Amino acid sequence: MARRDILQLGNPTLRVTCTAVKRNEVVRELIGDLRDTLHSFRAERGFGRGISAPQIGITQRVVVIDAGKPMALINPVIIRRSRKQMTLWDDCFSFPDILAKVNRSLSIDVRYRDEEGRSITLRAESGLSELLQHEIDHLDGILAIDRAVDSKHIVYRSEYERWIGQQGKVVM
Repeated sequence: MARRDILQLGNPTLRVTCTAVKRNEVVRELIGDLRDTLHSFRAERGFGRGISAPQIGITQRVVVIDAGKPMALINPVIIRRSRKQMTLWDDCFSFPDILAKVNRSLSIDVRYRDEEGRSITLRAESGLSELLQHEIDHLDGILAIDRAVDSKHIVYRSEYERWIGQQGKVVM
């Protein structure tokens, strides 16, 4: 397992629709690389809860998250979305200095295979729901900036933090 370079905004691989992992394919090394890359990024930058295979240049449908409990999701598919939405500022390893204000479903159901090949359906709410929607979007070549509520709501992290510091809240 190894830490891998994270592709940055503009790299065409980030816009590719990933291929499904075949039932008999072994992706343990890929999952290990994703975990190592996630933990390394978090240690360096102080944030980060998930990463998808295309972010390290592999166009397979694999996501690794660590939001308190580490998980690998193989071939994740959102099978249900709540009508109720949440609005939040989203960030990404592939453009870590930019935030985009997005709308996401408050809850979703995701079907995926785990590392052992078992089929699992997970109900995710709030933060976990947002995280999974973000990472699954990556597998379809969709980035958080594509989901921005409008062009005024794509900002540099430093400007976002400046407004929080001066105002106590964002005035956007």
